[in-house]
Amino acid sequence: MARDRRALLVSRGWLQAVVLVILFGFFVLGLLAYRTYQAKPPIPERVVDPSGRVLYTERDVERGQEVFLNNGLMEYGSVFGHGAYLGPDYTADYLRRASDQVKRSYGGERSDSASRRTIEDFRTNRYDKRTGILRLTRPQAEAHRLLIAHYSRFFSEPTTKHGLRPDAITDRGDLAALTAFFGWTAWASAAERPNRSYSYTNNWPPEPRVDNRPTANVIVWSVLSPTALLGGIGLLFAAFGRWNVLGKSGRRPGPRAATRSFTAAGSEAARPISRSV
Repeated sequence: MARDRRALLVSRGWLQAVVLVILFGFFVLGLLAYRTYQAKPPIPERVVDPSGRVLYTERDVERGQEVFLNNGLMEYGSVFGHGAYLGPDYTADYLRRASDQVKRSYGGERSDSASRRTIEDFRTNRYDKRTGILRLTRPQAEAHRLLIAHYSRFFSEPTTKHGLRPDAITDRGDLAALTAFFGWTAWASAAERPNRSYSYTNNWPPEPRVDNRPTANVIVWSVLSPTALLGGIGLLFAAFGRWNVLGKSGRRPGPRAATRSFTAAGSEAARPISRSV
């Protein structure tokens, strides 16, 4: 004897709604991923100083990213704001240290034009798409060389005072490549896109020293995303409770219905029997 098929706990309308939401969600994710890929910041073939000396190359940036990931630094710090928060965000850290050095090169606080010239150095996009060369200013190039020494000391520290294992990274080539990776992320976060007034990352992370202020899109979507998520969940629960077509099928009577049935049955049983005289 064939067993009866068990009924679904939820209606078919609910399942169809879930499938549509999933398909729509993945479509939007795919569209955003495609647009992000198309709008990604370029990696220069060579980054040079004003005299043409190479500071780092495209391969150095890629190798630096490999060093960053292979040593688990994403679980310690972050780049572009993505990662853990035990250590610094290296995009912001490089940007802050480099801009401080550039400002000192222009006279520091004693100079009225130091801040303005520092902003110009970092906001101006000197990448040549035709040749694949990015030219930095002399102060920027000097700052990068100093930061190689800084990050070499930071990651090769023989103690755990920075929260890293002792002698975390000691290879000089790896340290130079890692600094190149940080330098490229800092450039992408501050240099303005061609024909735009904001950077490749919509001025993220923020840094007032280089006039890096989050754009309206960053603020709006940062607020709108969690609002839409929580609001959407609330609407789903409201619809689930309001319309039975989305709710559970074959519900049993609730406590009130059961109480009314019991009371009615009790009243019927307690009614006196009339006798005819």
